[in-house]
Amino acid sequence: MSALWPDHLLTLAEWNDVPVQSSRRLELVEGVVQVAPRPTVQHQVAMANLAAELNRQLPTHLLAAPDVEVLVDAVYPPTVRAPDVVVLPTTLLDSNPSRVLASDVTLAVEIVSPGTGRTDRVMKPVEYVDAGIGAYWVLDLADPSASRAFVLVDGEYEEAARGPNRLTVLSPVPLDIDLSALPRRR
Repeated sequence: MSALWPDHLLTLAEWNDVPVQSSRRLELVEGVVQVAPRPTVQHQVAMANLAAELNRQLPTHLLAAPDVEVLVDAVYPPTVRAPDVVVLPTTLLDSNPSRVLASDVTLAVEIVSPGTGRTDRVMKPVEYVDAGIGAYWVLDLADPSASRAFVLVDGEYEEAARGPNRLTVLSPVPLDIDLSALPRRR
């Protein structure tokens, strides 16, 4: 891309050429570049702690990874999201992809930041349902009672658990997460 800001809807090939910007978090939504500030330290600690706790509880055929690009919709104009944490098959480690397909994602987790609440609670669940992602969590560090876990049932997300203290779910696998421990040093 020759321009800093594109003046058209991007293709997936053009998205691949967008330079990584360490001070910003970029996603592609229906061909439009969406820009947000990088997460705060507390948010990043919560991401790391959640991934570690999930990996402690997940069976060996699954793994949790933070900040992985997910190709939600490849049809032009494409959508590429970067959930805070995703659960994937361990077999993907061997191919080491730069992004994964939504069909590879067992669980997508978003941690609400200032400015992302509507996107995390409204837009992303719709996109993730359409992409067939089997489970979706929205965690709110500022208001843990607003944290929710959803599971895909008959083409819609149904609430499986809610905060404020813990999320205990049976799907995609049995998991029990202490929400209060996420933003703290372990």
